[in-house]
Amino acid sequence: MPVVISSNSSQSSRNSIRKAIRQARRDITPEQQAQYASAAATLSISALHKLNVSKVALYLTNDGELDTKPLIEALWQAGIEVYLPRLHPFSVGNLIFLRYDKNTQLQQNSLNIWEPKLDITQMILAHELDVVITPLVAFDKQGNRMGMGGGYYDRTLANWQTIGRPMPIGYAHDCQQVDSLPCEHWDVPLPVIVSPSAIYEYQPLAAAIPAS
Repeated sequence: MPVVISSNSSQSSRNSIRKAIRQARRDITPEQQAQYASAAATLSISALHKLNVSKVALYLTNDGELDTKPLIEALWQAGIEVYLPRLHPFSVGNLIFLRYDKNTQLQQNSLNIWEPKLDITQMILAHELDVVITPLVAFDKQGNRMGMGGGYYDRTLANWQTIGRPMPIGYAHDCQQVDSLPCEHWDVPLPVIVSPSAIYEYQPLAAAIPAS
């Protein structure tokens, strides 16, 4: 069930929401995590097939997030290229994306998140991706997304509607939904969010991703 939180536009409210939702997802048992991850992967693959994508970026799970491993395996089996974000080595606050397969070497970054070791031969520009499946702390009934506050994905996705790619799709537990989030002008709303129980379409999935 969604967590019900009374919110306003203050920073303290944003911090309170982050604290409550992060605790809610940490309380999910390992058995539930496995069940939810499998269900969300099945829904996601169905949605991605409708979009006819070939290149998808997503994240490696951290801090109770909805586990992406089943989805990654499903993407590989479907012949879809998988990419992971990495903190930009020169531009603070930005991300780059590198191809990910079973032989990719990983390392922990300054945020204690696993990311690919830097290899420019495996790098892709963000606008060459079809979809970026984004982590989030909370989402609301209008498709607004709240992250950890670093702004990495907001910067990456700031112009996606102008050029039509990469389309962002949120990925989250059902308990991460709230009625309404306090939003800032730089927050990028999500057209689609996948949870273990539903695909929330705030913009129709049928909206085509422009051809490469």
